Amino acid sequence: MAATTSTLLVGAFLVAAQPAATGHAAPAAPPEIADQVPQLPEPGVTAARAEVTASGGATRVATDQHVCAPEAKWLRLRVTQLSLRGNDSVTLTGSAAGSFTLTAANWPGKAFHTRAFEGDCVRVSPNLTDPGSRFAVDSYQAGTQSLAMATATVAAVGDVCGSSCNQTAPLVKNMNPQALILAGDNAYNSGTLSEYNNAYNPYYGQFKSITYPTPGNHEYNTSGAAGYFDYFGTRAGERGKGYYSFDVGDWHFVALNSNISRTSTSSQVTWLKNDLAANTKPCTAAFWHHPRFSRGSHGDDTSVTPFFQALYDAKADLVVVGHDHNYQRFAPSRPDGTKDTVNGVRQLLIGTGGRGYYNFDSSSAATQEVGNTNTFGVGKLTLTSTGYTSDFVPVSGRTFTDTVSGACKKAKGFTVEATPASVSLKPGGTASVAVKVTSTGTFSEQTSLSVSGLPSGVTGTISPAAVTPTAGGSASATLTLTASASAPNGSATATVTGTATTASNTARVTVSVSSTVGDAFFDDFETDKGWQVNPQANDTATTGRWERGDPEQTAEAGNGQIKQLGDATSGVNCLVTGRLAGASDGANDVDGGKTSIASPTFTVPSGAKLSFNYNFAHGNNSSTSDYLRVRVLEGSTATTVFERLGQSSVAVPGQWQAATVDLAAFAGRGVRLLVETADASTASLVEAAVDDVRVSVA
Repeated sequence: MAATTSTLLVGAFLVAAQPAATGHAAPAAPPEIADQVPQLPEPGVTAARAEVTASGGATRVATDQHVCAPEAKWLRLRVTQLSLRGNDSVTLTGSAAGSFTLTAANWPGKAFHTRAFEGDCVRVSPNLTDPGSRFAVDSYQAGTQSLAMATATVAAVGDVCGSSCNQTAPLVKNMNPQALILAGDNAYNSGTLSEYNNAYNPYYGQFKSITYPTPGNHEYNTSGAAGYFDYFGTRAGERGKGYYSFDVGDWHFVALNSNISRTSTSSQVTWLKNDLAANTKPCTAAFWHHPRFSRGSHGDDTSVTPFFQALYDAKADLVVVGHDHNYQRFAPSRPDGTKDTVNGVRQLLIGTGGRGYYNFDSSSAATQEVGNTNTFGVGKLTLTSTGYTSDFVPVSGRTFTDTVSGACKKAKGFTVEATPASVSLKPGGTASVAVKVTSTGTFSEQTSLSVSGLPSGVTGTISPAAVTPTAGGSASATLTLTASASAPNGSATATVTGTATTASNTARVTVSVSSTVGDAFFDDFETDKGWQVNPQANDTATTGRWERGDPEQTAEAGNGQIKQLGDATSGVNCLVTGRLAGASDGANDVDGGKTSIASPTFTVPSGAKLSFNYNFAHGNNSSTSDYLRVRVLEGSTATTVFERLGQSSVAVPGQWQAATVDLAAFAGRGVRLLVETADASTASLVEAAVDDVRVSVA
């Protein structure tokens, strides 16, 4: 990021944002602060110094200032002092989207990072009237990837070592998480320091620097869980208490101790309520040992209801527990177990770290959605600023998996996307851009759409002019661009604006007018440009469905041939059939029939060619019924323009290959690209991937 250093003093309000300038050394890293809420950033996020201070006085301080990092897609500020009296407040607003008002309740006496705000600037708006009010920022985190694409990974598991934690430790390593949370009973049988050093440390010690533990009942077989606190040190929280909190990306995590007093009036629950009230993040998770709900041998535990009640009242999103040695996923629930899909908290019981198995011997007040009693594994939490995806990853040789996603209840708002992000048209020509308004949290308001900043000679019409997404869903419109016959060559960045009663958000589209159009469509899959899975609602594949992401390499058992490549031809992402490797070569390959995915709509210019890179690999159990196809989809009519078929009794290894297709027959039409792969007829090992799709005029 490049910027100049600026310092502005207005009354008692000073701001100086200092990202690295081009050709100069980066600023010193933000200093460590002892009394702060730890913040773990998403991968690729950078930090830089800034200085923002404000204090109340005889007259109201309300001058807006900005912290900016040019080219950043979002910023997260570190507040080192927030001492607000009375009704004084500070409102933070992203230049593109997002707003939050800090009050006296937010982390009094502690340094903390705010939630992320979209755009390359954050507007700081103080409202200070009391002379005792103080506010200060000393640094920020910045991301060059869109906030929607900024993800953090947390590994989660309980009931660990155990005789089989040598099997689960490699799963954590492969996840490369920002944090590992432990749901107790980490070192059997009594959690002594010797057991931690000799049973736990050889396998899980490699993750100690990223581990955030909680104790289980077995830790308390040693008086005061002394071995646990000795091994983890300050990372385990205050000795004798063992409860604490930290942040990962835009998530607030709370570690609790279900082995000490946990009544509604206990010191721990009082601390928990205060911690949740101080939190500024849109998403919240908690973890401890004893499950509120379980169909396992231990059954439901009502003693932790005060934990669950406080989290439910604070609109928390996830709870991770252990104790029963199995895997259980429960529907979002109220503290009494009643299913509540609006405000309920989802509990994941992941007692599968490596200590035996327990059967489902009990009933539960809550609704168990998925359960398994014979598979060791680790939970993989993929976290965004608005939600989560939880994957159960089994140990090698086991096939049970589970996936569930959810939205954060306090992340109410919406985003505006425009795809493709750049379009070209000739004078007298037209082009289409798909506009999507996506709800986050419970947002469901009518959103008016408009476009501005188009190049000379180009007009734009959005239909429909207003959309209303359902809570947690999306609504779409189409921006039609028309260049007049006399439109001059030129380019401009247009802004598509969505306006609701509570917020206004934007997306940008680069619009070019040229008598010789180049790319009509390009996607390297590093960002989400709006491809749609199963667009014709006729897919039959049960696994290996198309998705965009960073693929994990797989090799065929027996001959060792690579099938799914672990890389892309550019960047880190591509389209791939089931990107996770799974426990075996056939865990996430295409099974059960066809899977398909379609691009956004674009207009094919005269003389256009389609080029792309692809991988189509299969085992020797394949046949000509298996295929990789690329088709041009015009309305409901699909025309095959590229095809690769399987071969009987031939094992084809994975390799990236290039393909080019003439699209002259579709010139002037608005079309989509449809990519299909099938494991048809008899079951076989089939993997496919596509990258760097381009439609252009030479």
